[in-house]
Amino acid sequence: MAEISVVGITDAGPGSLLPEARHLVEVADLLCGGERHLAFFPHHTAEQFVIKSNIPELVQRLRGETRPAVVLASGDPCWYGIGPLLAERLGRDRVRILPNVSSAQLAFARLGLASQDAVMLSAHGRPLERILPVALTAQKVVILTDERNTPSTIARALLNAGSEDAHADVFEHIGGPRERHVSGRLSEIATQEFAALNLLVVRREEVPRPWPLGLPEEAFAHSRGLITKAEVRAVSLAKLRLHERATLWDIGAGCGSVAIEAGALVGHGKVFAVERDPQQLGYLEENKRHFGAGNVQIVPGEAPGALRDLATPDAVFIGGSGGQLEGILKTAMERVRAGGVVAANIATLNHLTEAMSLAQTQGWDIKVTQVAVSRSSPIAGMTRLAALNPVWILSVQHKWEVAE
Repeated sequence: MAEISVVGITDAGPGSLLPEARHLVEVADLLCGGERHLAFFPHHTAEQFVIKSNIPELVQRLRGETRPAVVLASGDPCWYGIGPLLAERLGRDRVRILPNVSSAQLAFARLGLASQDAVMLSAHGRPLERILPVALTAQKVVILTDERNTPSTIARALLNAGSEDAHADVFEHIGGPRERHVSGRLSEIATQEFAALNLLVVRREEVPRPWPLGLPEEAFAHSRGLITKAEVRAVSLAKLRLHERATLWDIGAGCGSVAIEAGALVGHGKVFAVERDPQQLGYLEENKRHFGAGNVQIVPGEAPGALRDLATPDAVFIGGSGGQLEGILKTAMERVRAGGVVAANIATLNHLTEAMSLAQTQGWDIKVTQVAVSRSSPIAGMTRLAALNPVWILSVQHKWEVAE
C-alpha cells in the first residue's frame, strides 16, 4: 500500500508549504481535502476527494489506495485535526504527517504573546457547553469556532455563565490575504458577525475565577438545609479519585452542589446528575446555569431505573437513595469501570450497615470515614464552635486495587 501524506496548509495556500510538502502535493495521484483546500490547486491533475462529513468514506477510500495520496488539512493536522485519526485508522507506519503553522500559533504571534500557558479548545463541530467549564477558569484561551459556535455565540455564552467582560481577539482567515483582526471586549464581540473561518482568543487581565470547590452552601440555590455541606463535599470528592476526563454519576444530586464542583474537576469529562424531585431539579437547573457547568447533564428520574442508559462511569457518588440504597449500590458496583470508586454519603447507622454488608458480599474493599464538622459561631461577643450533624462517607472499590 502507498504511503498517505497528511499535509498542513494555511490560508496562504501553496505559498505556505515547505519544499518537501509542496513536492508531495505535486506528485500526488489522489488529492483529498476540504473544498477550500482543494481550491488552492485548481489546475492539479490528480483525482480529487472532497472531505465534508464523510470521514468513514475517506478512510475506506484511502485504505486500499496504491497510488501516492495526499490529504490536505488546516495548519497543524495534529491540533484538533484529521492527522491522528487517519494514523489510528490506517496505521501509524503508513500515515506521514507534515504539520504547518497552526492558526493558534499565528494568532499568538500576531499578539506578541507566549502560547505555552494558553488553554487550547475547540468548539468546531462540538457542543459549546462542553468547553465552558475550562474556558471560564482559563486566564488565556484560544477557541476554534464554526458556523454555529461563532465568536459572538461563544462570547455571549461566556458572559451568561458569569465570565467577566474579558479582552477578546478574533482572527479571520489568519495567515492569508484576507486576514482581519478584530479586538475588543466579550460584550463587543457578542454583537458582531465574522467570516466563517476564524478563531477566538480570550485574555483576562485579572486572575480568573477559581474552580467552584468547597463553596459555602449559600452560593447555591437550595432548600434550606437540603444540601451537602462544603466540608463534606470536599472530602467526598477526594474519595472519588476523579481525573480531568472522568465520567461521574451523581445519584440523588439534589440542588447539584456536588455535581457542579465535580464538573470543575473533570473539565473534559462528564457528570450525570440524577434527581427525581421536581423542586430539586429546578434548583439544579438554576445552579448549572449560574456556574456555567456545561459538562453536567441533568437526568430527571429515579434510580436505579434512571441509570440504565447512562455512559459507563469512572466513579459513582450516591448523595441520596430515596429508599433504594441496595438497588442503587448494586447497579453502581456492576456498572463502574474496573478500578473505579463508588462513594456514598450516609447519615444513619442503619444505612451504613446495609451498604457495608452488600459491599462485603461482593468482595469489594471498604473504607468508611466519619466527617464531624464544627463551625465558628458568635455568642455574646465571643466565638463558640457549633457542631453539624456527622456524616459517614463509605467508599468501595475492588480489592485488587485499593482506593487510597
